[in-house]
Amino acid sequence: MESLVETVRNLQEYLNFVILGTPLYRFILALLVLFLFFFFRKLFTLVAITSLRKLVRRTPTEIDDIILRAWTRPISFLVVIAGIGLSLAIIGIESKITLKVIKTLAVFTLGWMSFNLVTAFEDKFYEFAQRFGRELSREIGGFLVKLTKAFIILVIGVAILQEWGINVSALLASVGLLGLAVSLAAKDTLENIISGFVILLDKPILSGESGQIAGVQGTVEEIGLRSTKIRTFDKTLVSIPNKEVVNQNIDNWSRRDKRRVRTYIGLVYSTTREQMENILRDIRDMLANHPRVSKEENFYVHFEVFGDSSLNILLQYYTDTADYAEYLKIVEDINLKIMEIVERNGSSFAFPSRSLYLEKLPSEVLPLNNPQTRRRKSS
Repeated sequence: MESLVETVRNLQEYLNFVILGTPLYRFILALLVLFLFFFFRKLFTLVAITSLRKLVRRTPTEIDDIILRAWTRPISFLVVIAGIGLSLAIIGIESKITLKVIKTLAVFTLGWMSFNLVTAFEDKFYEFAQRFGRELSREIGGFLVKLTKAFIILVIGVAILQEWGINVSALLASVGLLGLAVSLAAKDTLENIISGFVILLDKPILSGESGQIAGVQGTVEEIGLRSTKIRTFDKTLVSIPNKEVVNQNIDNWSRRDKRRVRTYIGLVYSTTREQMENILRDIRDMLANHPRVSKEENFYVHFEVFGDSSLNILLQYYTDTADYAEYLKIVEDINLKIMEIVERNGSSFAFPSRSLYLEKLPSEVLPLNNPQTRRRKSS
């Protein structure tokens, strides 16, 4: 019995041990309360949110379903805030500080709810952006979503600073030189944002289109506030500042309705004039009758250059499609037909070569099969 009493006394001494002016048992009790509220949060999510989901499913609109999904986690976090407030009160922290902490967490939760709400209704932003044109709906819609989220973060940040007694206006006024430095540092960012608006309004290229921008070839994935992101044909992602996009030439491949083919055909120098004329005539007839060569554009087949090792024929025409796979099939078919035409007319394609002509061998040089040469080698 005495040992039990002694144990109780020792336990009381441990529990009454003071840490930072607060008995240890208050910290233990605060942790137990916080744990219970975390458990209650799980229970609240399972019971209350499940009941609300069943309720909103009965309504004819889906808006309340979307709102509930967006607010499920922030609402459950409110239970945690209540637990934190009660735990701080048990520890004995000053009521003013406790109230500030609770208000700060509540403001944060409000911003969290607003942020999730914007994410949940992104489709509405894109639908609104279609009023500016279907082609720009993706870019403007994405810009509005980012701008709204940035505004929410700014407002919540200012509200939290004000809650802790920090005068934001006075703070900005007191750092005039720093503000000037920041504004100078943000000069490029501002230029990029303005350039982004120019791209959206002028529409030299849109998301999903392919081309060459500032020397980078690929498909535009996103036109953002600061930069334009391009997925190259090597599948790397390149970000180009918007001001460079505006100031550089943009070669938009997606807006062409046909592709040009310009190449040279080199024939051997043994090709006669008659063979050359027949080959030129047959190629022209073939292009004129080919179903996939654009008839809206002129084509050119001319013997243009006497090359170093070939007679060069200029070949230029347009395919009736801009699709790369179809373009390759058309070029392949035409090239095979040109090979047939050249072979049918008795000529052939040249390849780089050089001929060396010796008019006379020096007298000192003897053929290898000369008997005198063999005798010299044997001696």
